[in-house]
Amino acid sequence: MSQKDLEGFFQGFLKKESFFINKKALQSSYMPETINHREKEIKQLANILAPSLRNDKPSNIFLYGKPGAGKTLTVKHIIKNILSVAKQSSVNLNFLYLNCKLRKISDTEYRIIAQLGRELGRTIPTTGLPTEEVYKMFSDAIENKGGIIIFVLDEIDQLVKKVGDEILYNLTRMNEELKKTQIGIIGISNDLKFADNLDPRVRSSLSEEKISFSPYDAIQLQAILKERCILAFKEGILEEGLIEKCSAFAASDGGDARRCLELMRVAGEIAERNNEPMLKIKHLDEAEEKIERDMVFETVLAQPKQFQAVMYSILSISKGNSYIFTGDVYNIYKTLCIKAGLRPLTQRRLTDIVAELDMLGIINTKVISKGRYGRTKQITVSLHEVVIDKIKRSLEDVLEI
Repeated sequence: MSQKDLEGFFQGFLKKESFFINKKALQSSYMPETINHREKEIKQLANILAPSLRNDKPSNIFLYGKPGAGKTLTVKHIIKNILSVAKQSSVNLNFLYLNCKLRKISDTEYRIIAQLGRELGRTIPTTGLPTEEVYKMFSDAIENKGGIIIFVLDEIDQLVKKVGDEILYNLTRMNEELKKTQIGIIGISNDLKFADNLDPRVRSSLSEEKISFSPYDAIQLQAILKERCILAFKEGILEEGLIEKCSAFAASDGGDARRCLELMRVAGEIAERNNEPMLKIKHLDEAEEKIERDMVFETVLAQPKQFQAVMYSILSISKGNSYIFTGDVYNIYKTLCIKAGLRPLTQRRLTDIVAELDMLGIINTKVISKGRYGRTKQITVSLHEVVIDKIKRSLEDVLEI
């Protein structure tokens, strides 16, 4: 396409009327004024955090629930409002948010502490210092801040999976040495049994209160989506039954509100690109397929062949198996390598690849102790069968098997 053609395309795009009034209303980062269907959880969290307005350290808190259950949204909603009151009342209260799933920030204890220190205004190099020195600089930064500091650790289970639970113990014990500042922790996790796997010493030092978020049901998702669609779309462009079907999709997939909103946003984009006069149910079907394909399919195909061989081995035994173990995967993988003309890696290296696939969000793993027989990784695949079949067919072409 020539420069003139491209300019003409973009000029034409600007002249077209958009389906959207405010597309941001369908993004997971959008913060509505009111959080519906989480009144009980908001009240619980507010009651626990309220003493911080009197310069009293609140209890540590763990929030549990499936993805898209409103945990992070609820925390950010509470933080926004409590900080507003703190400012009006001249209370020295600070919240520091860290997404522990971000690889570049939270893949080592050093980097996590260094990042939190930088959030507090202290310049700490990304590498090169002893971890003890980083903790000292971090502690000084906390003490200089004063008041109450609450660390919000989103996806805290990923943090412990990467660096262990010692960091939580260290954070909670810092209060014994601080004089001007007190710190607390809000942990957010999708793993309902996360705390059960912590070292007893860590659990004791945390002494956390727990708030559980149940998944949204179809009616709740429908109400949330309808409210956001009023903000996002022009009036009269949604086909009848569209909101209900989108809500039912997300409810059957675990009550994930983020998925519900993303489905509607992508469906709107598809309809708009196709110059359709209305947003219809067929666009929702296309959006569901596109999201699943884009998130997993393209990630898998972008991996090196050894990664693809391991992924194919996992998918080959995933049907009918709720849990898969690395030993079973390795047996399939060795046979596959012969067919694909690949040199088999060691089982230890395969375990490393499994961990990296977990980091990419393609699979989920959990370390299981087998007593005197050692430890193994339990693997689960939470993909639709249609997507699994498509990935397998594509990998068969790529690996020539």
